[in-house]
Amino acid sequence: MPEPRIFRDEPVSFVRRSGRMSDGQERAFAEHAEFYLLDVERGVATTSVHADARLDVASAYGRSAPLIVEIGSGQGHAIISAASARPDDDFLAVEVFRAGLARTMLDADNAGVRNLRLIEANAPEVLDPYLPEGSVSEIWIFFSDPWHKNRHTKRRLVRTGFAEIAARALADGGVVRLATDWEDYARQMREVFDEAPDFERAFDGDWADRFEGRVMTAFERKGIAKGRAIRDLSYRRSPRT
Repeated sequence: MPEPRIFRDEPVSFVRRSGRMSDGQERAFAEHAEFYLLDVERGVATTSVHADARLDVASAYGRSAPLIVEIGSGQGHAIISAASARPDDDFLAVEVFRAGLARTMLDADNAGVRNLRLIEANAPEVLDPYLPEGSVSEIWIFFSDPWHKNRHTKRRLVRTGFAEIAARALADGGVVRLATDWEDYARQMREVFDEAPDFERAFDGDWADRFEGRVMTAFERKGIAKGRAIRDLSYRRSPRT
């Protein structure tokens, strides 16, 4: 069995700024974390996942259903909308910012959404090894930090090696969906997945059509307001041999 990958030897795709949550956010955590937030054993950092930690997906959701994972779920607008519209699927929001997690839990509870769980963790460590191999139907990465300065691009989530991590988590035929308003990052994403042997394009032409299951969020509106084109990509996981 291969040695587990040590993700903290690599730059993470976020800067986790400390900050006090509002009283309402604190209440949301206190009232809703027991149901929504997965309790994960940590490794070396507060957002790490211990190399031996594994999720029992059926136990976490109380059933077996297709699992959709959104990386960088922010305040949860996209994933709550999707979970409400797709009650036969299960959803996992991966986020490191506690205020966003608190807002997601509060809004999910208010909307009566029960097929959603959240995890406060570095996304690559969730995909490998925390989630069982082949357990995910879709991975969503919408408007992740483009780290547009040249000295920071090494921190982008979708970079060399990421497709391999995503391929491990995805079931055969599973789909990774991506969107960004930063052209350079979009081209990097496309290059990473075009070169990945475990993926094939699920679109024709240069870019995919806008994913109809993605609701308009503040990040997308901000990009449009600044005159940046929104570029979508989608890739299908090839069958394992």
